[in-house]
Amino acid sequence: MSRVLKNMAFSAVFLSAGVSYGQAHYSSNVAIGVKGGVDFSQVFFNPSVQQKICIGMTGGVMVRYIEENHFGLIAELNFAQRGWVENFEEAPYNYSRTLNYVELPVLAHIYFGRRGKFFFNAGPQIGLFLGDSTKANFDPRNMASLPDFPYRNRMNEQMLMDVTQKFDYGISAGIGGEFNLNKKNSIAIEARFYYGLGNIFPSKRADTYNASNQMSVMATLGYWFRIK
Repeated sequence: MSRVLKNMAFSAVFLSAGVSYGQAHYSSNVAIGVKGGVDFSQVFFNPSVQQKICIGMTGGVMVRYIEENHFGLIAELNFAQRGWVENFEEAPYNYSRTLNYVELPVLAHIYFGRRGKFFFNAGPQIGLFLGDSTKANFDPRNMASLPDFPYRNRMNEQMLMDVTQKFDYGISAGIGGEFNLNKKNSIAIEARFYYGLGNIFPSKRADTYNASNQMSVMATLGYWFRIK
């Protein structure tokens, strides 16, 4: 009799644990989306280069998979414009270089809340250089012919150098909020920081720059559509 009671007790515990697991199990969530916004960037040069913020565009498509409550993964395919703007202080010159990239970040997605969510995204990112464009009110190849050009106490070689490192990689991290419009649609705003670990110019001991890696802050507005 005692053995039967033990078996019944074991079965009850097992069934209750199964019910609890079923109740606690989170239904997976798959969503696709688009986003767009502004990219504020600079290039960290060593030796340093006097520069201002470069403003470009960014946008792309996104896929999000959430298997557990409060945690998921996001993969994006984005186009981004980064670069730098030379700072000539009081001199009447201007020069800017815009670098165009296609990027693939893969991010851990941590969120809190229900109808309105606060989230944190972080993870690695790779990029491929597509090309660049330059704007200047002088010819950088003939700086020596400009009598009042500010040569002293500044680096100028970067204005004439080609981007030789086509592959970029780094780390992205961002915070933001997501607001549900209904069960399938939501909008999200995010501020994200990117720090590039690769250099755009050669960085060997004999080269001009020991470092020429990129940094940017992106502000974006996104739209999500839940497909599962």
